[in-house]
Amino acid sequence: MVWQFPKDPEVNPHLVCQREYSQELGMNGAGYLPGRNTIRSIVQKRVYIKTYGCTYNEGDSRKLAAVLEHQGCTLVSRPEEADAVIVNTCTVIGATERKVLRHLRALRSCPLYVTGCMATVQRDAILSACNPVFIHPGEIHAAYAEEGDVPAGPVGIVQVCQGCRGSCSYCITRMARGPLVSADTGAILGEVRALVRNGAVEIRLTGQDVSAWGTDIGSHLGALLQEISGVPGVFRVRVGMMNPATLSPIQETVAGAFAGEKIFKFLHLPVQSGSDTVLERMGRGYTASEVLAIVKRFRAHCPGISLHTDLICGYPGETDEEFYETLGLLSRMQPDKVNITRYSPRPQTPAAREKDMPDRFKKERSRVLLTCAEKIAKSRNAAWVSREVPVLITEILRPGSAMGRTQYYQGVVVKGDLSPGTVRMVRLTEDRTYYFIGELV
Repeated sequence: MVWQFPKDPEVNPHLVCQREYSQELGMNGAGYLPGRNTIRSIVQKRVYIKTYGCTYNEGDSRKLAAVLEHQGCTLVSRPEEADAVIVNTCTVIGATERKVLRHLRALRSCPLYVTGCMATVQRDAILSACNPVFIHPGEIHAAYAEEGDVPAGPVGIVQVCQGCRGSCSYCITRMARGPLVSADTGAILGEVRALVRNGAVEIRLTGQDVSAWGTDIGSHLGALLQEISGVPGVFRVRVGMMNPATLSPIQETVAGAFAGEKIFKFLHLPVQSGSDTVLERMGRGYTASEVLAIVKRFRAHCPGISLHTDLICGYPGETDEEFYETLGLLSRMQPDKVNITRYSPRPQTPAAREKDMPDRFKKERSRVLLTCAEKIAKSRNAAWVSREVPVLITEILRPGSAMGRTQYYQGVVVKGDLSPGTVRMVRLTEDRTYYFIGELV
């Protein structure tokens, strides 16, 4: 059983957008074709799919690939081999948008299809680069529910919800993905079971805000994780990005669920700033002290938990004092990994109307944050070297070499003829910053 977004356009924001685009563009030129015609037109072709952005986008691409294979298409690894090229776009930051547009210009002579977040909110920017046919993300989910086969492989993606309940002043993703729509528990469990039957040993739960799951259907993430933990099989679950604002009210139950054997001890908590005044201007809905309380709670339930976070530097109006507050929060959190982004105004967002900070200040603040983050990561990684830990093999890199994950979701490359799903004791011998080298014990 797989889930799909509600077909009622008043409930499904994707279908509202698709209907409006169809009415505006009709059947001519670049745009959405009515109903399923866009995807149905790609039959018995060699198809190249390029995906930008997050795990959720990767989930959309996998579902689209499953539908196209059902329609007799063959997936190829290079655009020059393809009869049709599909680009799944991302608009979260300006740098990614520019990269996407450069790629689209390079592909403009190909039979080109475009989907993803830019396709829903930045059509004009895309049309300035190329003249594609658009595939609305809502079409992908509807088509997959009708005829897509659950993908086989060691890593499965489960899209537990779409959209969010926030109103961040800088974020364009909510416009692209709409308000929160959660999948029901039964459908999620059915997809997890199907993926495990098809060989998945790592299940990635994804959404724009995973901790918001269930708030629109009378449930909560802690209960979902307990249910998933009861699914039989050898697998582990990586829980995706969780907004502190939606995680805070349920932190005890979610942290308790994280202590279960089948949940990776991995917390992705995007804080964005350590300054309460900046967080308020951002519309994030929490304070720095609430972030620290969440971190303390999870570390109490899961000692050694891997903590990843995201920070935005150079937000409009950010003072030196506010920046140093972010630096201070980083030092107190002691995260294992930090994704640092220089603020870039996104079209149609309230923050885009504010005066932007000169790039030289953003670059300097980014450099300072990165130096601090790397120092913390190096110290935390060093504590793991020489330790012997159980590692779940999740991927064969090449004959005689495999990638696995510790229970804290640290990547480990190890030599040996190993199969996905096996658990082996491994000694961590070398820190490679983003992963470890290990040897079998």
